Amino acid sequence: MPINFLSSVPLGLRYMFISALAFSLMSACVKLVSHHGIPVFEIVAARALVSLIISYIDVKRKRISLWGNNRKLLFARGAVGSLALICVYYAIATLPLAEATILQYLHPVFTAILALLFLKERIQLSTMLCIAFCLTGLFFIVNPGSAFEGAVELPPISIAAALFGAFGSAIAYVIVKRLSTTEDTSVIIVYFPLIALPLSLILLGNDFVVPSFDALVLLLFVGIFTQIGQIGLTKAMKAEVASKATAYSYIQVVFSIIFGWLIFSEVPSMWTLVGGSLIIIGALINVLGGKRSKQPKPVT
Repeated sequence: MPINFLSSVPLGLRYMFISALAFSLMSACVKLVSHHGIPVFEIVAARALVSLIISYIDVKRKRISLWGNNRKLLFARGAVGSLALICVYYAIATLPLAEATILQYLHPVFTAILALLFLKERIQLSTMLCIAFCLTGLFFIVNPGSAFEGAVELPPISIAAALFGAFGSAIAYVIVKRLSTTEDTSVIIVYFPLIALPLSLILLGNDFVVPSFDALVLLLFVGIFTQIGQIGLTKAMKAEVASKATAYSYIQVVFSIIFGWLIFSEVPSMWTLVGGSLIIIGALINVLGGKRSKQPKPVT
């Protein structure tokens, strides 16, 4: 029964589930290590260093060229992804984990629009419903101007960072989808740390903090979980259209709420739970609608 159920789950959803779990664990490690006084740029550099080592070994194992074919687009993917990551890490360090994660999930909205414009992918009705639920849920969570009585307004700078990170992630996802037709997964992944490492070190400047042993272990796990998440994400993008594959990743919201509660004793507000529920409902509509649309039509 479990095997039959697993085989009925779309391949893209399976890969995105693994990716979402890994990225949730990565986010928890980022927030934990930020409590040790490690700057955001240093966390990004540590992640990029670990990812670069693992990716380089993987490329060499496959005996393929490190530089790929479409180098301009690969470089663009690395640059946009690096800037988005810096914003995402800042949001994670300065917001509750659940809220920081949910705010990042505007990227399926951006991805669907960008995929329509640049990849000519048709947005399905289920995806449009998912986007509508997503935006409504985000309205409940962000609460600009304290629209609801008793709501806690989030820091504007942190919100802006999260939204910019979401937009940058959407651009990176669309580029990954385009590159997946000509480039090996490992080559696409390795370009991110190739750009992120020198960029983060330049921005870090003289603010380097010598990490303690605990912080060093956390930084290592940030890189490891990131690599697992990137592999799952890239494979999911190959298995599904861009707008639908990223919508699957909403399961990360659930993981983040659980980890925020277990690790940081963060109890989400009622509005966060309402908004998060709407987002999850939207994701389920997207998944079930996509599955139904792929079923063969009866012959008449």
